[in-house]
Amino acid sequence: MKKVAIVGPESTGKSTLATLLAKYYNTSWVPEYAREYIDRLDRPYIERDLRDIAQGQIQAEDSALKNSRNVLICDTNLIVIKVWSEHKFGTCPQEILEEVKNRKYDLYLLTNTDVPWAADPQRENPNKREFFYDIYINEVKKTGVPYVEITGEEFYSRKLKAVSAIDRLLRNR
Repeated sequence: MKKVAIVGPESTGKSTLATLLAKYYNTSWVPEYAREYIDRLDRPYIERDLRDIAQGQIQAEDSALKNSRNVLICDTNLIVIKVWSEHKFGTCPQEILEEVKNRKYDLYLLTNTDVPWAADPQRENPNKREFFYDIYINEVKKTGVPYVEITGEEFYSRKLKAVSAIDRLLRNR
């Protein structure tokens, strides 16, 4: 089973791409657990919530592996939670940092900021997408895992780039 994680700044099409790829490969995908978690809160999220979000993301990913075919598509991973935590709270809990090191992926798809911003109550940084993009590319490079930058304003071209990268991954088992 190959695992592909989609990472990138807010409002760069990660969820849309994950949905398209899961359908294309007829496989499971792991939604971003943070969205579901924050939607249930009746207060602003706090640093402690990030630990719970990370655990929920891990559990959802591990559960989805059971129903996947050849490739599991992850709409985000703990790198996103790490970056989010460091920016929002100035630090990241050690247990999340350990899991970032321990969770293994075969490919990262890094979504670029060249799609229009879509407002959403959970999105916080419309003017910092390029700032975060630079952080994400550095974080992904640190993993040593192959990555492909997903660019283009049209989701069809983004999907084609992602499919090409995943097909290469699957051929090189």
